[in-house]
Amino acid sequence: MTGATGSVGRLVTGHLLAAGVQVRALTRNPASAALPDGAEVREGDLLRPDTLRAALDGVERLYLFPVPETARAVVSAAEEAGVRRIVVLSSASVLDTSGDHHSAEHHRAVEHAVEESGVEWTFVRPDEFASNVLWKWGESIRTEGVARAPYGAAPRVPVHEADVAEVAAAALLEDGHAGQAYALTGPEVITQAGQVQAIAEAVGRPVAFEEITPDQAREEMTAAMPAPVVEMVLRYLTDAVAHPPVPVDTVERVTGRPGRTFARWAADHAGDFAPRSATVPLARRAPGAEEPAA
Repeated sequence: MTGATGSVGRLVTGHLLAAGVQVRALTRNPASAALPDGAEVREGDLLRPDTLRAALDGVERLYLFPVPETARAVVSAAEEAGVRRIVVLSSASVLDTSGDHHSAEHHRAVEHAVEESGVEWTFVRPDEFASNVLWKWGESIRTEGVARAPYGAAPRVPVHEADVAEVAAAALLEDGHAGQAYALTGPEVITQAGQVQAIAEAVGRPVAFEEITPDQAREEMTAAMPAPVVEMVLRYLTDAVAHPPVPVDTVERVTGRPGRTFARWAADHAGDFAPRSATVPLARRAPGAEEPAA
């Protein structure tokens, strides 16, 4: 398990342990990893492939967190160690072939490195993570009871990280997933304003939605993330208005049960929106992307 401390990776680790398999989880900081009991925690950093070689010894299946800078070296080390199956946490953005999509290029580089190897592979391609609302609105909901965004009526199909983890775990544990690129969405279309309403219902207090202009959103987001990512977010929303997304049933086909709704996600994360006496802002990251492996 690389990316084992990510919100998806941690859940995948739990599923694998529950299935009774041996799990070796890599993290830059083993002392603070707090991974489920039973995982063999090793120090390793995907940005330093040489730190992975010993940890890969004896490993048959690899969950690969997407780090394009070193993907080829990591995959090569995995091949040399005898890894036979790689499941990549990728992104639905790879379907954008315009050539100027930040997330698409990031994840496509990792997919290509794995495809060109001799290892059996499966790509797990979530669309927008429901958890993106934590970096978009978490702070303002906790402190002001308000969420601000442009294009409030933009329809989205956010996916629960638990569903992504279950699909990834199935691809690691079961046969029959080789060569599959699984696009994942939530089971329903819901607007941004609808997401805020679901959060309000989950936390049991009013949360207002405040529409802002794209330029206002651009100014706010540029202070916290790279300009290409900001433009990607705004493009997602404008595209959604013009071409509403359609949910896919991949989660149900792979796991045998329907995907979790956004309302379910909001209920599962209600505590993340609770007012805090000393609020610490959540780290911001690109939509549809996991946090770096710690």
